[in-house]
Amino acid sequence: MMHAVIRAVGNGILKRQFACSTTQACNYASEATFETEPYKLHKLTEGPSRTVTMTKEEGMQFYREMVTIRRLETVAANLYKSKAVRGFCHLYSGQEACCVGMEAALTKEDAVITAYRAHGWAYIRGISLVGVLAELTGRQSGCARGKGGSMHMYAPNFYGGNGIVGAQVPLGAGIALAYKYEKKPNVCLALYGDGAANQGQVFEAYNMASLWNLPCIFICENNGYGMGTSAGRSSASSQYYTRGDYIPGIWVDGMDVLAVRECFRWAKEYSIKNGPLVVEAATYRYHGHSMSDPGTSYRTRDEIQEVRERKDPILKLKNRMIENGLATAEELKAKSDAELPVEELYNSVMVDPPADMRIRGCDVTIQAKTVA
Repeated sequence: MMHAVIRAVGNGILKRQFACSTTQACNYASEATFETEPYKLHKLTEGPSRTVTMTKEEGMQFYREMVTIRRLETVAANLYKSKAVRGFCHLYSGQEACCVGMEAALTKEDAVITAYRAHGWAYIRGISLVGVLAELTGRQSGCARGKGGSMHMYAPNFYGGNGIVGAQVPLGAGIALAYKYEKKPNVCLALYGDGAANQGQVFEAYNMASLWNLPCIFICENNGYGMGTSAGRSSASSQYYTRGDYIPGIWVDGMDVLAVRECFRWAKEYSIKNGPLVVEAATYRYHGHSMSDPGTSYRTRDEIQEVRERKDPILKLKNRMIENGLATAEELKAKSDAELPVEELYNSVMVDPPADMRIRGCDVTIQAKTVA
């Protein structure tokens, strides 16, 4: 079943788009509208819109970025197991919608500072896959010339990857102070986990940011567990979006890239005008705290599998795109690209061959003689 939707876009021009039912996908839609999970608000009378629109181009970009980060972390895990990565290694698998959604609401002039689960953030902020993997393995082509490793990656306006628990939060307030001092229309995102949420310096940073109305968004990526301890066992109050007390807060579904993007579009505008916000992004990590933690002594394998099946951010976006006709299943397959034609077998055999060397299949004269 397919129905047409007429909606106004741009300067009042009417645009026809098509949406498909869950039983019959099509590929005619150029954009679609979705409802997110309700946001929870603290000291706010209004918040981000629950109605979000996504174009096909945006959906394909988000899907590509999240899949790339997921595979990047799989490679990182394998490199660690083969002892090519030394020291600590904290994976972001399962949390991809957080960095992809937030980055979609930012410009490259905005700043981000996070904790040590930073591979995905490093990539989405502009570091190449080679730059991330080379840094992991201590190579000079790494983004920090191999000196930082897994926990200390940097890019323009990306201030790490920080190893000291919670220490990045006051640094984020300092970056926001610089923006305000220089009268720049930008915001700083300071991220930390639920395990770091009880650090005293977090609350000190809240206080200073509120006193000075700094354009800083404090973000608790609540993946449910600190270093082997559940949020319920470590925090008397696990409603992290209310922890700012006098600072307004928002809870957002961190497994939904569209909800995250819409939340931070709103949050950025609010913070630049009014000062700090505290956001809790409810997410989940599939691996242990670090590679040395199997992650199954304090939670069951069934719990992990249930999240993978019901809440996975990549699968959620994929299903939305297919069901609403933004993409076909084939378009979202990694193997959908065409194979090389047979004639390519003879190409790129040698770089800069000598002038008197000819290769059958590549040289037009030889091909013509062969045919004759």
